[in-house]
Amino acid sequence: MLAIYKTVEGGIKQLESMENGSWVKVVDPTPEEIQQLTQWGVEPEYIQYSLDLDETPRMERDEEYTFILIRIPHAQLESDPPYITVPLGIFIRGNAVVTICRYEKELFNALANGKYRLLKTGKRYRFALYIFLEVAMRYLANLREINRATEALEDQLQKSTRNREVLELLKYQKSLTYFSTALRSNEVMMERVQRTQIFNYYEEDKDLLEDVLTENQQAIQMTSINTEILLSMMDAFASIISNNLNAVMKALAAITIVINVPTVVASFYGMNVKLPGEDQPFAFLLVFGVSLILTVSATFILYKRDWF
Repeated sequence: MLAIYKTVEGGIKQLESMENGSWVKVVDPTPEEIQQLTQWGVEPEYIQYSLDLDETPRMERDEEYTFILIRIPHAQLESDPPYITVPLGIFIRGNAVVTICRYEKELFNALANGKYRLLKTGKRYRFALYIFLEVAMRYLANLREINRATEALEDQLQKSTRNREVLELLKYQKSLTYFSTALRSNEVMMERVQRTQIFNYYEEDKDLLEDVLTENQQAIQMTSINTEILLSMMDAFASIISNNLNAVMKALAAITIVINVPTVVASFYGMNVKLPGEDQPFAFLLVFGVSLILTVSATFILYKRDWF
């Protein structure tokens, strides 16, 4: 999909054709759209870099263009892991910005819907900075979602005797690993961008880049904290599951003992030999009473020992 936007009076408007100061949003392009991009001056290898899910963040500059690739969060909640990262390419050439990604992302809608009042598609490098800022904000939002999900699993784990909840935590640990790697790679790329001083033409751009680096650093720290907490939770709840299972086994063993007490008494009086009290008219009630007393006594002893 290929869509063209431009800042006009009253906000950002979608256009039918390419103009100066435009933003070209490209999502999972077809061969025809790739050919059109090359005609507009986008290098074919940069299109491939942006669509390669394993590509790492980078920045490449030439006299005619600047190419920046960062990794952005991507939610796939029905899969394992539920959150991954994917590349987003930003190609700046002439008076236009081209963004290329394999997936349609909410951050594109945020930019197109006027979330940032000072965002203008004609100011190419400032537009790229707002993309960086929105990416950092998306990481923080996804990290908060992971927090909520792990807290819900924590409530389930306290009474669990199965491994399903621990495996769910493992999925989120994988997501945090993806986030940590991507955020640190993004940070290295942004620091390189800062050293090149291509965003230092305006004081507002320098301040915005500082804000981007701060938000990215906050996401890195939040990811690190969440990772440590999740690892501790997994270790703790592995022990909890083992203890819960031991408690179940103790209860089953106690029930078996209690049931076997009257069985033993009945077995004695079920033998075809001379038994004491067998001529008494109340022999059955006597045997039943002895069995009941022994059963109650065994139950009381096991209860006091916390086996029930």
